[in-house]
Amino acid sequence: MWKCSVCNYVHNGEEAPHKCPKCGADQEKFNQLTGESLEKVEISRFSNSLLKELILQMEQLQELAEAGIEDDLDPGCVKLYKEALESAKFLKQTALAEIEIHVSRGKWG
Repeated sequence: MWKCSVCNYVHNGEEAPHKCPKCGADQEKFNQLTGESLEKVEISRFSNSLLKELILQMEQLQELAEAGIEDDLDPGCVKLYKEALESAKFLKQTALAEIEIHVSRGKWG
């Protein structure tokens, strides 16, 4: 893995690209990731993939809750669906905020 020292783009491969696809920096601006740096990128990629999956699941829960609210079977069900909708929105926004924190700290990988 190689990391651009200009924009932090991470490239997978045997060697660095001739030009950074993100910022256009030359190949000599890339540093090979090894040891702890490589491990941090791999861990952050896994963690961020979990967050992305959580976001997708919360979007599905929002759709389900909205359908339940629209169905309007009885007050108890509507209350439950409204609570689920609010919880899904909160969890989705919190997961998005976590990804933003990771990006700002260079943990996106």
